[in-house]
Amino acid sequence: MDTPEYGFETLAIHAGAAPDPTTGARTTPIYQTTSYVFDDVDHAASLFNLQVFGNIYTRITNPTTSVLEERVAALEGGRAALAAASGHAAQLLVMHTLLEVGDEFIASDKLYGGSITQFSHSFRRMGWTGLLVDPDDPDNFRRALTPRTKAIFIESLANPGGIVIDIESIAAIAHGAGIPLIVDNTLASPYLCRPFGWGADIIVHSLTKFLGGHGNSIGGILVESGKFDWAAGGKFPALTEPTPSYHNLRFYETFGDMAFCVAARTVGLRDLGPALSPMNAFLILTGIETLPLRMARHCENALKVATFLESHDRVAWVSYAGLPSSRYHNLARKYLSNGAGAVMTFGVKGGYEAGIRLVENVSLLSHLANIGDTRSLIIHPASTTHRQLNAEQLVASGSGPDVVRLSIGLESANDIIRDLDQALAA
Repeated sequence: MDTPEYGFETLAIHAGAAPDPTTGARTTPIYQTTSYVFDDVDHAASLFNLQVFGNIYTRITNPTTSVLEERVAALEGGRAALAAASGHAAQLLVMHTLLEVGDEFIASDKLYGGSITQFSHSFRRMGWTGLLVDPDDPDNFRRALTPRTKAIFIESLANPGGIVIDIESIAAIAHGAGIPLIVDNTLASPYLCRPFGWGADIIVHSLTKFLGGHGNSIGGILVESGKFDWAAGGKFPALTEPTPSYHNLRFYETFGDMAFCVAARTVGLRDLGPALSPMNAFLILTGIETLPLRMARHCENALKVATFLESHDRVAWVSYAGLPSSRYHNLARKYLSNGAGAVMTFGVKGGYEAGIRLVENVSLLSHLANIGDTRSLIIHPASTTHRQLNAEQLVASGSGPDVVRLSIGLESANDIIRDLDQALAA
């Protein structure tokens, strides 16, 4: 499909897909198979040598998953994509492709808490050091650069507090240092923000959230722009130096503008193994078909809920970039073309105990640890996802005792507001 000729809504339904050549099935089938028959010995050899593209084993490629990869790449305006078992798996594959033992990367400290833990603890055990800085001042990234820095990582719309990051300014800093900018675009989705247009080089998503959109499947994906020069500066040997497991092939020399995804697939996915199941790929593809419709309604509902909360006498503050009172409102107008997203935080008067009472008294909203569902979701981080932190750490992470996070769904806005109102009254 020649993607430049089609609108976003059309791509969300058609990109990467075609009727099944054998059966004529219009919906992409679930290819629930582990492996694939080779035409002959020469065909098998050419596949294993990366001389031709094709299917060998579902840990590396699968036809259902390939459609998903092409679709997300088209929606983001990228060159290629690689799906994985979760958003965390996608981040692991990105860093495994970029970093050597002893290398460093700089990340925003306004991230999903699980990413901060992954970067601060698990990645350190692999010899990769992640330094967290405040993204509200882009120069913090410049000041943190060292000769070992190989990447910068941010979220376009940060989880959970409605924080919008200045992608363009941080991209300029990364490129000035000869390193890529990685953007987690999960909360915004490509319907609200397309980071490649602002200088990003790699995008990651938790497909579990808004792209899948129905709370029924876990997945992740990475997308490359195809514009970064991996050979400049000699910083990325996994892409530019000979690869012994492929007869000393050099990925960037051989595959050019999709070298990153090919390397992440044929080395990282092959050896680490976090493959996305064909069933989950199918469910996420189905969800993406309605992404534009869902995101428009998510944003419409979220603004109504945020406006209601901002005027409520039991609410101390609201963090949502769609509100004119937000410090991130101007950045949201620049980067989030169709709305400020569905996720927000607010402070309930009465602190920790009031937060617990609130989540225990909702009836329509679901009290659980997820975002991006068709249903409206609520959580009190200090008593659940962040309860292992001390008081100082809770405040620093944006999860203080009074903080409640909402992921606004697709129900009637008046019903969401009514449920929150009665729960606040409790």
